[in-house]
Amino acid sequence: MKTIVANKPVAIYKAIEFLVLFIFIPVSYAFEYNPIIKGCIGLAGFIYLIYILLKVEKISFKINRGLDWPRFWQTTLVKLGLIIFITCLYVYLVAPDKLFNVLLNKPKLYVIILFVYAFFSVYPQEVLYRTFFFNRYEQFFTSKYQIVFINAIIFSLAHIFLKNMLVAVLTFVGGLLFAYTYYNERSTLMVSVEHAIYGSWLFTVGMGDMLAFPS
Repeated sequence: MKTIVANKPVAIYKAIEFLVLFIFIPVSYAFEYNPIIKGCIGLAGFIYLIYILLKVEKISFKINRGLDWPRFWQTTLVKLGLIIFITCLYVYLVAPDKLFNVLLNKPKLYVIILFVYAFFSVYPQEVLYRTFFFNRYEQFFTSKYQIVFINAIIFSLAHIFLKNMLVAVLTFVGGLLFAYTYYNERSTLMVSVEHAIYGSWLFTVGMGDMLAFPS
């Protein structure tokens, strides 16, 4: 991993940017205040990051050619199998009444939520937490393990508003997986697919409540 030292004004600007986007705003969402203001802050932040990606970083949102999809599906399905085993056991032991509850009893709601989740939650999260983060701050890290770990920390922090320790753990682990995938593949699409698969499974198995999904 090659580290490029930015000039001091740029480094300071990016440090402030990082603190605002990935620390101050997520932490502020844990406090109770006008939801309209929260929405405006989130929208302004997302518009800002899209502008930076397109105009400053010159990122082109195109599907990368040469992606190793067979390897991706092989490794993703192995990880999914482990996730299925652990989560099924957890829900069965902790809240058996929730096991596949929405899938079995509210199939229409289930399909709607998975669609909304994949396209309006997962993809924007990956644009911010992987595409933006890696393109803006990778130069300040000295190893793959540093950037993957910090990325997982801030991804977990983004869910602090849910005020749930299990969610914090799940999103930290998910952050590790997604950051590692993005670091190796540099594909927003690929990491979004992985994110959507794991997240959709959590809702399927009956853990939607802790992820703020209706059930």
